[in-house]
Amino acid sequence: MPGFPVPQSLTPSTLPPPFARYAHGVAVPHRCRWVLTSGQLGVMADGTIPEGALAQARLCFAHCEAILAAAEMTPADVVRINAFVTDRAHMAGYMAARDEWLSAADRLPASTLVIVSGFTRPEFVVEVEVTAARA
Repeated sequence: MPGFPVPQSLTPSTLPPPFARYAHGVAVPHRCRWVLTSGQLGVMADGTIPEGALAQARLCFAHCEAILAAAEMTPADVVRINAFVTDRAHMAGYMAARDEWLSAADRLPASTLVIVSGFTRPEFVVEVEVTAARA
């Protein structure tokens, strides 16, 4: 939207507050540079997959951060997070990793978390993709 020099979190007072550390929406100004990641899984460079949603989500966010860095962006530029977990039991670990990753953020991104039936391998319990924009 014209007039916004940088992306702006949108959390209207007419809505209930977000359930966690995210915004209901984000307005991105015209002519921003965009970066969209593919879904990142919690797998290390050597192919090792740690157990548990927290460890896997931390890796997912680390992978997203490396992709952003390759585009000279940081987590502060993220305007949307889409995440997928294979069970409600994995929500707490994922949310802890997300909140940790966003702990220094002045502007919170929009965020969606979906429970899915599974991924390409049964060891994977979390997948994360981010969208970033910088004016």
